[in-house]
This record gives sequence, structure tokens and C-alpha cells, in this order.
Amino acid sequence: MAHNKLGNKPLRIILIGYMGAGKTTVGKALAKELGVPFYDLDWYIESRMHKTVKQIFDEKGENGFRQVERAMLHEVAEFEHVIISCGGGTPCFFDNMDYMNRQGETVYLKATSEVLYSHLRMGKSVRPLLLNKTPEEVSLFVREQLQRREPFYAKAKHILDVSLMDNYEKIKISVDNLCRLLGIEN
Repeated sequence: MAHNKLGNKPLRIILIGYMGAGKTTVGKALAKELGVPFYDLDWYIESRMHKTVKQIFDEKGENGFRQVERAMLHEVAEFEHVIISCGGGTPCFFDNMDYMNRQGETVYLKATSEVLYSHLRMGKSVRPLLLNKTPEEVSLFVREQLQRREPFYAKAKHILDVSLMDNYEKIKISVDNLCRLLGIEN
């Protein structure tokens, strides 16, 4: 493994924000920059459960998925020297946000609903909550859901505006800004 720049202090950086904010993109870039492992919570759930998030949603409903998600969050948030990106809804259920704040440095990747909508339109991921919606319905859904989730996201220890993160150079700038925000030399 590459030398990690976090030193000996066990540190967990937990990225939160709405779907399409770039949590996985920033998380991967930051992990590479710092030489530490990256865990996307949804990918971790899929590898542990041997099912896709959509399959778990279909079989257990959203409440069942959120229970699985909470259990997996409690597993991965025990790892040391890691970057973790959470699903957009993770902070909004149970005591997840308070738990994440106790476990590490939480960072809300903040973007406007318009930016998030454009990222989701361009994205390749299957988003169970957006299936079978028209573009207008998706836009309205994003705006309304972001408004409901904002109070949970705002509990993060740090907030990073990622509205302008639309190319690799700007992703690097976001990673540099995040390192400064967290007091990490990169």
C-alpha cells in the first residue's frame, strides 16, 4: 500500500450528501491522494450481501434496506485510516448522522438541486429512488428530497461546496480544498 499521509492518528473521513454530489468521485480521488483505502457504503453492502442495492430495496423495501445499511455503516466506520462515502439517505435514518460524527470527520458535499439533477442525468448508476420518473418528476423529487435531507446533512462537521465539480481539474481542486478544510497536508 502507498504511504498514507494521515500519520498514525486513526482517522475516518466520511463523505455525505445527496446522490449525484460526487461522493464516490471525490472519495476515490482523496483516498488515492492520501494513500488510504476507499469504501463506498453501497458497494460494501452489495459485496457483503451478494445482492445489488436495488435487489435489497425490491426484497425488503426501503425500511429493510435502511436497517441493512445501518448495520454495514457500523462495520465500515470501525475501520481506521479510510475514506467512506455514504448513500444519500444514510445520514437521515436512525442515529446515523450522530454516529458518523462520533466516528470521524464528516464532510457534506453540498450542491444545488439543479447541479445534482444535471449530474444524475449524466450518471450511469441505477438509482432505485429515481426509477420510472420523468425528467420533470426527477427534478421535483430531487428538489423536495434535498430540502428534507438538508437538516441532516448540515450536521456534518465540514461542508464543501461541489457545485462546480464538472471535470477532472475541478475534482482535483475539490480534493485540495477538502484536504485544507480537514487540515491534512497533501
